[in-house]
Amino acid sequence: PAMARPRVAAPTSAEAELLLLQRQALLEEEVAKTKRALLTRFMQEKLKREEQSSRWGLHKVHTLWRSAQRKAKDQELRQDIEILSQTFTRVMDCKDGTIEALVTELKEAEEQQNRALRSHLDLTDQLLQLQRCRLGYLEQGFSAQVGALKAEFEAER
Repeated sequence: PAMARPRVAAPTSAEAELLLLQRQALLEEEVAKTKRALLTRFMQEKLKREEQSSRWGLHKVHTLWRSAQRKAKDQELRQDIEILSQTFTRVMDCKDGTIEALVTELKEAEEQQNRALRSHLDLTDQLLQLQRCRLGYLEQGFSAQVGALKAEFEAER
């Protein structure tokens, strides 16, 4: 019986040691589990920050890209407007020149028409004077014939 006790006592200390080791293992496992949970949470937070940073960076890149595109389009449109403005000015100058030439031709045509009208009126006046003169001669001749016929008629009477 005395021997049974040490055996019981020996397993007890071995059990205690085993229990102690199990507790340490459980404690280490809990510490490891807590560390993993903390690390997981830390990594999730870091991932979340990285995603947010990535979104913000992408937004900045898009904004800068749009700005660059706007500047390029602005410059292109300004060049187009300048070219169109110069073309418009050339076309307007050409049309102004054509209008001035037509106005000059119109003035010359009006002067020519006025000269022709004056010439026509002068010729008409000369013709009228010639016809009046002829009419005057015819009236004189008629009066002379009437006078001669009256004289002849009086002589025959």
